[in-house]
Amino acid sequence: MFTGLVQAVGEVSALRRRGRGARLALRAPLPGGPLELGESVAVDGTCLTVTARVRGGFEADLSEETLARTTAGSWRKGRRVNLERALTPSTRMGGHFVQGHVDGRGRIRSLSPRSGQTTLRVEAPAALRHLIVEKGSIAVDGVSLTVSSLGTAWFEAALVPHTLTATTLSDRRPGDLVNLEVDLIARYLEGLLGKRRSR
Repeated sequence: MFTGLVQAVGEVSALRRRGRGARLALRAPLPGGPLELGESVAVDGTCLTVTARVRGGFEADLSEETLARTTAGSWRKGRRVNLERALTPSTRMGGHFVQGHVDGRGRIRSLSPRSGQTTLRVEAPAALRHLIVEKGSIAVDGVSLTVSSLGTAWFEAALVPHTLTATTLSDRRPGDLVNLEVDLIARYLEGLLGKRRSR
């Protein structure tokens, strides 16, 4: 479990295909001491397991499902990625509960600077649109954001200068794909109501 508050920006060292999966190597300047084997780290909002520790970073295996559902399959050497270690009981909960289980990919429509903030507009996949609500939370590449406006096929979020400085959202451009994770509560409500309707 994560908060969506990015702790560091890392960099992809390599992405090597292995059958239907892949092995990802990252430079990861994360706080909190050495990473442990088996530890969970959110990489651009995707929960990955540390399978090897290397100098200055770690490696993780990417399953076929991860490559199909997230943007990870397109990552190349040098790409900057948002990083966050898993929650501990003493962590301040400044964002929202983020599992690192990406629901799908969105596409950036625009980034519009306006008086002290930048408005991010993202086209959401049809299968997720009913789970996104105005003033609700959503994780974009692992960054916890509040939905400020909602259209039939898109949502907007305001990015303050700190968010642009501390995350990779400043690297993104219109047309780029981003990982989306809808709010955990919306996902569970959909499951419960869906079961009730099917009775």
